[in-house]
Amino acid sequence: MIPGRKFADDGTEQEVLIEAGKAALQGTLGMPKDASGVVLFAHGSGSSRRSPRNRYVAEVLRGAGVGTLLFDLLTAEEESADEATGELRFDIVFLAERLADATRWLMRQPDMAEMKLGYFGASTGAAAALVAAAKLRDKIAAIVSRGGRPDLAGEALQFVRAPTLLIVGENDEPVIGMNRRALVELGSEVKRIQIVPRATHLFEEPGTLEEVARLAAEWFKRYLAGARTGKAAAQR
Repeated sequence: MIPGRKFADDGTEQEVLIEAGKAALQGTLGMPKDASGVVLFAHGSGSSRRSPRNRYVAEVLRGAGVGTLLFDLLTAEEESADEATGELRFDIVFLAERLADATRWLMRQPDMAEMKLGYFGASTGAAAALVAAAKLRDKIAAIVSRGGRPDLAGEALQFVRAPTLLIVGENDEPVIGMNRRALVELGSEVKRIQIVPRATHLFEEPGTLEEVARLAAEWFKRYLAGARTGKAAAQR
């Protein structure tokens, strides 16, 4: 997309080309009318902007009046190389910088100047989202992690300020422990872990992904429309 071009606000999706440093990344932008903010999606390892789970969550968010930007963290050439080595998909610092670059690109667009921004991260993408949020500080108003690895964000966790929701499946036991430990390290005043009953890591069980989408929509509607931080942390 050419900087300065107006985005559609009728809820339809459109393909965009994101300038992220020296890379050009393929993205899909969806803007419902009178959107309260925009959520950028950071997909997990080996996935892409076409992830059916993230696309479903994005559809629910748009139905709740929140804009969405799904995009590929890697170029086509990088994806091909990564299929052989698997190195880039676990390079959290690299992925976080890509996400931060995409965020800066979005903020440069005229229609987006006053929008509040959020991150939705899955698996390793959640770690990238938290590192990028720590870098951008007050530019990010809310974060949701789905089956994420926030522990991989390391020391960046203490610098995150955005209200953060960590969603984990009840039967994803190792990841539950990782999320609980990361919750303690998070610097956010508002932070919460939500355990989804009967769910495993990919939320494939009936009704579990729907619950993820519902929780995410409530979180983003609250913090993209209102204040960026709260007075007290809500921990579970």
